[in-house]
Amino acid sequence: MRRLGRLAAGLATATVLVVTASGCVTVHGELEVVPGATRSEAAQALKDFTVAYNKADKAYDPALDEDRVTGALGAVNQAGLAARRKNSPQGNTAHRPLELTDASYVIPRKAGWPRWFLANTDSNRDQDGGRTDNRWLLAFLRTGPDALWKVAYLAVAAPSEIPEFREDADGWAVPVPAPDSDAALATLPADLSTTYTDYLSDGSPDVFAPGPLTSGWREARKNTRRAGFSYQYVDQKLDSGTFAPLGLTTEDGGALVFFSSRHFERQTAAQGLRPAVSADVRALLTGEVKSTLTKERVSGQLALVPGKGAEGRVRLLNRLPGLVAAKGS
Repeated sequence: MRRLGRLAAGLATATVLVVTASGCVTVHGELEVVPGATRSEAAQALKDFTVAYNKADKAYDPALDEDRVTGALGAVNQAGLAARRKNSPQGNTAHRPLELTDASYVIPRKAGWPRWFLANTDSNRDQDGGRTDNRWLLAFLRTGPDALWKVAYLAVAAPSEIPEFREDADGWAVPVPAPDSDAALATLPADLSTTYTDYLSDGSPDVFAPGPLTSGWREARKNTRRAGFSYQYVDQKLDSGTFAPLGLTTEDGGALVFFSSRHFERQTAAQGLRPAVSADVRALLTGEVKSTLTKERVSGQLALVPGKGAEGRVRLLNRLPGLVAAKGS
């Protein structure tokens, strides 16, 4: 299993520092609790993302939106575009521009960097021709005063699944508290990536509501069968830098939380057989597939976390996974 770990990339973050007029070094905004963005800034960030996304999707060129995506969505978006560009260098002949309309913005007020906000939008990408009124939730992240707004998470949810958010006296959203004061929640949002990947591996801790993204996925993996092939799975937390969880306090005392994770799937063939390699996998493949194929995926999840003492378990509303690497041996 050591080879699985070699596919995992390290993450690093930088803190933006300035020198004050007095010569003291301080972090931008560290002492002042301010809104993450104005609503006009948020609207412009959504517009900039949509324009860049459409250019990149039309050309299958990850360079055209790499400065507008980050975190889990960035990993999935950039790898997907790179694979499709390799398979279709002429670009996306079936491109249909993404439209994000009817936007509202949930902007938390906090100190320090990074700052972020949530855009709640309607899209023209419902797969049933628009009969389902799903909402696209985009978490925009800005890591410093000179950084661009980038989308770190994207999730799709029904309007009925989106909770009411708690607001402060000035009407700004309340972010999930720091880890040392998260006792008001049944599960620490800062630990969700670890909790989820541990649960997928061995079923413990059992804090998640049953469903296709929790118990259903565990059962599907346990029951994977194909004559002449064996399957192994490794799940890893992904919770630092731009992959860190982002959460908002809800009116009922719980939280809506975005979080990331990393997943490996290894398929090993018996003698005389070889794992099948699709075009999308081959585009991201290193090494030669002889008897083993290992796929690496990054995933962003959206979860509803109940308040401490409340009935119910953590409920996963959406999961957006994407293949980011593959290795043959």
